[in-house]
Amino acid sequence: MTNKELVLNMLAELSTTEISKANNPQTILEHKKIAEQGGEIAKTGQKVVTSAKASDYLSTEENK
Repeated sequence: MTNKELVLNMLAELSTTEISKANNPQTILEHKKIAEQGGEIAKTGQKVVTSAKASDYLSTEENK
C-alpha cells in the first residue's frame, strides 16, 4: 500500500466512525448508507489503489 492509500483509507474509516456516532444507525441499511458517506469523503477523483505492498518499499537488506 502506498502512503496515499493508507491516508485515504484512514480518512474514510475515521469519517465513517464519526458519522456513525452522530447518527446512531440501527439497521443494516442505515449502516450501509453511513459507510458509503464515509467513503465519499475520501474521494479524490484519482487512482489510489495499487498492487504495491509494504515489502516493495523495503531495501533488499531489510527483507532478509
